[in-house]
Amino acid sequence: MDENLDRTLDAVGPRLKQLRQRRNITLTDLAEETGISASTLSRLEAGLRRPTLEQMLPLARAHNVTIDELVDAPLTGDPRINLRPIATGDGSTILPLTRRPGGIQAYKFVLPAGDDNRVPELRTHEGYDWVYVLNGTLRLVLGDDDLTLQPGEAAEFDTRTPHWFGATSAGPVEFLSLVGRQGERAHVRVTPKPGTPH
Repeated sequence: MDENLDRTLDAVGPRLKQLRQRRNITLTDLAEETGISASTLSRLEAGLRRPTLEQMLPLARAHNVTIDELVDAPLTGDPRINLRPIATGDGSTILPLTRRPGGIQAYKFVLPAGDDNRVPELRTHEGYDWVYVLNGTLRLVLGDDDLTLQPGEAAEFDTRTPHWFGATSAGPVEFLSLVGRQGERAHVRVTPKPGTPH
């Protein structure tokens, strides 16, 4: 078998697991959606079995991706990205703006109006994040700081710092996010001049 094809097929398992975990569903949930047994799904994700076309079709449909995205098919020369919104179930929408796994990932988030009294659930993970507000007001809780960002404002931080994003009661918010282990290389940092407020 072609070495490139082998590599492509070997990468499907981890990608399937990543897609399922991003949706925060169990193997049992996915089995109900696709009609593929949980044990088969587990073997596919572990790379112990390679998926057939009959299995890839329902998996791609369940994860709302194309088969090309599922197998990470080589680029065809067409630079357009097939934007597929991900609905999270709480009224939020995430629009992936990059299509290759690893490295810096770009997303557009659209969050519905929030509750100003909501107690945020802070999370941490490896990486670095940069956010830029397009519309609305973004509430960013970062460690002990509770910040509000307006359109045109940006923030950057190490994602090992506990953090949470949300909209305010003023209405929905749209923002861009660049996140990745090397994310800090994507932005230019400007050091304020002495005596300049920051």
